[in-house]
Amino acid sequence: MPELPEVETIVRYLRREELLGRTITRVTVAWQPMVQRSPLNVLTELPGRSIQQVSRRGKYLVFPLSGEVTLLMHLKMSGRVYVCALDAQPDPYARITFALDDGREMRFRDPRKFGRVHVTPDIALVLGHLGPEPLEEDFTAEAFLARIKDRRGIIKPLLMNQSFLAGIGNIYADEALFQARIHPRRRAETLSEGERRALYDAIRRVLIRSIELNGATLPDGMYPGGSFQNDFCVYSRGGQPCPVCGHSIERIRIGQRSSYFCPVCQT
Repeated sequence: MPELPEVETIVRYLRREELLGRTITRVTVAWQPMVQRSPLNVLTELPGRSIQQVSRRGKYLVFPLSGEVTLLMHLKMSGRVYVCALDAQPDPYARITFALDDGREMRFRDPRKFGRVHVTPDIALVLGHLGPEPLEEDFTAEAFLARIKDRRGIIKPLLMNQSFLAGIGNIYADEALFQARIHPRRRAETLSEGERRALYDAIRRVLIRSIELNGATLPDGMYPGGSFQNDFCVYSRGGQPCPVCGHSIERIRIGQRSSYFCPVCQT
């Protein structure tokens, strides 16, 4: 699943495509279940509106449009958004296509069909549950300490809880916990202040490094072009040596998800 760095990379790519000011002229929906129920209809309300901004909130792509309407996309497991010419080769996995007034179109490609599209006059209806952005300037170490202070439960699922922090998923939770030397099954209430500060630093460091490398491309190739996978310390490296101590990386299940860690470095 594309996480914060991958979605941020797509946002930066779309900005380079000079979408600002472009008007959506037509919407084609090839897979209706992707369109979520909302006060506005994607087919009738979007044509004629221009793109005012391209941004991100957590794992969502956010497109504020003219007329105080916002188009939101969640890529889920295999989604990708790209821009091409109107007469470009057909894409059998393009589930929703937005024709633009400059002879191009923006395609939401999603082989596994889990992606979602929302159109709303109030983004809080869709994004109101999200926690803070871990890379925002005002999300300081003190803000993180205050947020985690009274939290209980296993630390890894907490990091992946989008109402706690927005944008972190399986990959970056594993990598940040390794960097902070915290076992993924540790309980949040048992962490010392020093460990919590180390975790805060690790989260930001891992996310920033991944964005620099355009995110991570996994063997399934659903998200192409990233190279952070070459920097993985533990994620998807079960049985391989830890880059710090040389002990074999182990894989366990936490909340129905695979978790990778070093049993020596992360006690």
